[in-house]
Amino acid sequence: MLNRVIRLTEHLTRWFAVVGGAIILVQMVWISYGVYKRYFIGRPDGMVTEATALLLFPVAFLGLAYALKENAYPTVTYAVDALKGQAKRWLLAFNFSVMVGVGVFFAYAAVDAAFKSYVSGSASEILLWPRYMFWIPSALALVLFAWYAFLRLLLIVLGQAPELSDARQEP
Repeated sequence: MLNRVIRLTEHLTRWFAVVGGAIILVQMVWISYGVYKRYFIGRPDGMVTEATALLLFPVAFLGLAYALKENAYPTVTYAVDALKGQAKRWLLAFNFSVMVGVGVFFAYAAVDAAFKSYVSGSASEILLWPRYMFWIPSALALVLFAWYAFLRLLLIVLGQAPELSDARQEP
């Protein structure tokens, strides 16, 4: 059951990362269009700066859980690599506990902000786009990150995590 939940969660992490990548492509095309309009046509697009800046917010969080899945965070592993058995397990559990704590804190803040921006009807300054449109994907991504970090912590506590193997895994 736990492995099935983890596989489903990892599948979601990939989809969130794909959505983040798609947003980056939209930003790239939109910024290029803005440069073209400003310097070649001589009529700047008034939307490009604020729109692409607003899109940076969800992009910043959509890949968090996928990066955790792929072990893509920069880490210093000499202490973990030097340890074996229970000591290694406790250090990894502590590390993932911190990730869960930070993830839950930011997920709570983002969900709260999404609800408040929806209720208040707040919008961006120039484009008047509703702010909840940017908070909701960010909040979902942070909830997914906290959930996935919790599942990885659970694997460590149960002694089933791949991080607990003594074989060194090089990318």
